[in-house]
Amino acid sequence: HRGKDENYHPVNIHQEHTMQEIFTVQGMTCGHCERAVTRAVLQIDPQAQVTIDRAANRVEVQSSQPRESVAKAIAEEGYQVAA
Repeated sequence: HRGKDENYHPVNIHQEHTMQEIFTVQGMTCGHCERAVTRAVLQIDPQAQVTIDRAANRVEVQSSQPRESVAKAIAEEGYQVAA
């Protein structure tokens, strides 16, 4: 007989549902832009990992949030996200 909480591991559950998404984001011209994009993603998923290659207009996000939500958060900061 198992206790109902025996298999509950929030960290593992989060990792299983984390997806890596790559976005092409126009308009990031400086370090402030990078921080704004990172902050926008972290507001919808505080556990997200954000990697930005500004020269390539590339934003890589590991998040449990759906791609559309992440793209919307970046766009709401004023940056153009390619489909």
